[in-house]
Amino acid sequence: MDRLSETFQALADPTRRAILARLTLGEVSVNELAEPFEMSLPAVSKHLKVLERAGLISRSRDAQYRPCKLEAQNLKSVDAWLDEYRRFWELRFDRLDAYLQKIQRKPPARKTKGK
Repeated sequence: MDRLSETFQALADPTRRAILARLTLGEVSVNELAEPFEMSLPAVSKHLKVLERAGLISRSRDAQYRPCKLEAQNLKSVDAWLDEYRRFWELRFDRLDAYLQKIQRKPPARKTKGK
């Protein structure tokens, strides 16, 4: 599986997205990451392995402390992929904006009185 597919697979799960969001605040231990979730520590570890395999986090060991760290630079491939679609939608919105400005400049149609 290519890196982009692994990244999207990792991001597909809301638990893993929540883990990444927590890691934006800084390194934390696996136990600290597991606290807000109603699941076992082994289940959280499985999520961490998916994130690590996708290159979105790294784990280290310092005696009993096992911190996890966000590897945000690996999200650049997702941003590059999305950029193509961002440009597509920006062009569409620019065209819509031009159309809306054009129709707003037209004088209102005159109503004729009926009998």
